Amino acid sequence: MSAAISSLVSYGSDSDSENESESKTGAERVDQVDPDATAHLKPLQAGQTMTLAVLNSAPEVAVKEAVETGTHLDPSLKEVTFNPTYETLFAPEFGPLNPFKSQQMAAPRNMLSGYAEPAHLNDFMFEQQRRTFSTFGYALDPSVDTHHVATGSFIGAVDEAEKNKGLTVFESGQKKSEKRKKVKGGEAGEIDGFLGPWAKYADEKDLAKPSEEEQKELDEILAKRQKKGRNEEDAPAEEKTILHVKEMYDYQGRSYLHVPQDVGINLRSADVPDKCYLPKKQIHVWTGHTKVSHKHLCVIVCSFLIISHSKAVRDICFNNSGTQFLSAAYDRYLKLWDSETGQCISRFTNRKVPYCVKFNPDEDKQNLFVAGMSDKKIVQWDVRTGEVVQEYDRHLGAVNTITFVDENRRFVSTSDDKSLRVWEWDIPVDFKYIAEPSMHSMPAVTLSPNGKWLACQSMDNQILIFGAQNRFRLNKKKIFKGHMVAGYACQVDFSPDMSYVVSGDADGKLNIWDWKTTKLYHRIKAHDKVCISALWHPHETSKVITCGWDGLIKLWD
Repeated sequence: MSAAISSLVSYGSDSDSENESESKTGAERVDQVDPDATAHLKPLQAGQTMTLAVLNSAPEVAVKEAVETGTHLDPSLKEVTFNPTYETLFAPEFGPLNPFKSQQMAAPRNMLSGYAEPAHLNDFMFEQQRRTFSTFGYALDPSVDTHHVATGSFIGAVDEAEKNKGLTVFESGQKKSEKRKKVKGGEAGEIDGFLGPWAKYADEKDLAKPSEEEQKELDEILAKRQKKGRNEEDAPAEEKTILHVKEMYDYQGRSYLHVPQDVGINLRSADVPDKCYLPKKQIHVWTGHTKVSHKHLCVIVCSFLIISHSKAVRDICFNNSGTQFLSAAYDRYLKLWDSETGQCISRFTNRKVPYCVKFNPDEDKQNLFVAGMSDKKIVQWDVRTGEVVQEYDRHLGAVNTITFVDENRRFVSTSDDKSLRVWEWDIPVDFKYIAEPSMHSMPAVTLSPNGKWLACQSMDNQILIFGAQNRFRLNKKKIFKGHMVAGYACQVDFSPDMSYVVSGDADGKLNIWDWKTTKLYHRIKAHDKVCISALWHPHETSKVITCGWDGLIKLWD
C-alpha cells in the first residue's frame, strides 16, 4: 500500500528527481511523502471532524432605510397609523413628478376610465332601482349608505319620489280594478227574460241617437259628399289635340307618320350598323315639355300636342306599326290613342294607378296589352272588348317594368319588392323568381338588340345584366358602375352593334360604357337636371337621344 502511494506522489516529477529517487531505497521514499497530500486517499478515522470557513463575497453597501430622506406610503393602503405630511400623502408613486401629465392623467386610477372602489350590490336591488328610474325617473342615491328612505336620498325626479313615497316598480303596482258587473239576466229557463252573456254592464250608458229628421239630414250630406268625390275620381279628363303642322297630308297624300326615305339610311331594314361610335356633340334640341300643373299633362307625339290626362303620365307604349299608342297616368286611366289623328279610341281602368304598360309584340296579339299596377298586380286587357282577360298576382310591391323576352313567349317584371319574376304569357303563375338580400329595386329594364341580355338599372348605382334566355342568371362579369341614379328610374339602352351601354344619371350626364370591358368610356353633360332617359338610334352609328327633367329632348352625334 505504501509503495503504491509513493509511486503516485513521484508521478509527474522531472527527470532529475526521478534519477535521484532511483538511488534511494523504498523505505526512504515512504518517509518523504507529505501526509496532507495523501489525506484524501486514506479512510476516514473515527472521531475526527472537519470545519468549513464562511466566506461573505457581497460588498458592503448602505441599506434602503439608511439613504431614505422621507417616509413613503403604499398607494393601495386604506388606513395609516400615523399622521403623514402633505408632501408624503401626495408624493408621486414612482420617481419624480411628471410635469407634462394633466390632472386627469395624474389622478390615481385602477382601470382605464378612472378609479373604481370595490363595492357589493345585490343584483335584484340593482335591477329594481334601474327599472324604477326608467319608469318613474327616480332611484335611491347609491352614495348614501342608509336603510332609512328620506327625501334627500333620491336622485332624479325627487318630487315624483315624494309623491310615490319612494316606492319601486315592484311595490307601486296598481291593483287590478274590480271586474265590471253585468245586469242580471234572469234564469236560463225564461226565454224572453234571459240575457245571458249579452247582458249590459251595470254602469253602461246608452248613447243618444239622432232623431229621424237629423238622421235624414246626415244621410243627405254623406250622399252628396260621396257623389262629389265619385264624380271627381271617376270622370276622365277631357282630351284635346292640337296639331302643330300646317297640313296633315303632303302633296302625295302621305301623313306625317310616313317613314322618310331620303335620310341616307333604310329605316325599314332590320339590319344593324357594323360599327358604332361615341357621340361627341349636340346637334338638335326639341322643346315643348314644360312644368305643367297636376290638373293636366301634355304629351307630344310627333307633331301633336295631346292633353290627355288629369294627372301626370307615367308611361306610353306604341304598337308595332306605330298607328296606335297607350298612355298610363296617375289618374288611374289607361287610354288608347290614334297616332295619326290624336283622338282617344278607348279608356281602361281598374281604379288603381298603372305604372307601366306594354303591347304584346306578337302580330297576332296586338289587341292585348299588360299593365303593371300600384296594387302589386299585372293586369291584361283586350282592347276589342275593353275587359280584363288575365291577372298576374304574385308580386309583393308595385310593378315598375314589363319586358317581353324569348320571342315574346315570356315577359319579365320588376317591382318595388326588389325582385325579378319571369312569366309565361297568359299563365298567372311565375315560373322564375329572382330575389337576393343584396338586390335593390330595378325601376328601368331594357332588352339587348340580340335578345340575350337584360340591362337593369339598380337603385344601388349599378347596371346589372341578367341572361334573357333560359336561366335568367346574373352576369357578375357585366356590372356597370360610375354613375349616380339612386332614387331615379333612368332608362338604359344598348348601341345597335352591342358595343356600348348608355344611361343618364341624377346629375344630368350621359354615361357611355364599353360592353366588353365594362369601363366608363365617355361622359357628357347633357341636361341641367336629371337625365331620365337615353336611347341609341337603332339604325344610326352614333346618334343618341336624351331627355331630362329640364323639359328638353336632345339629339347627340
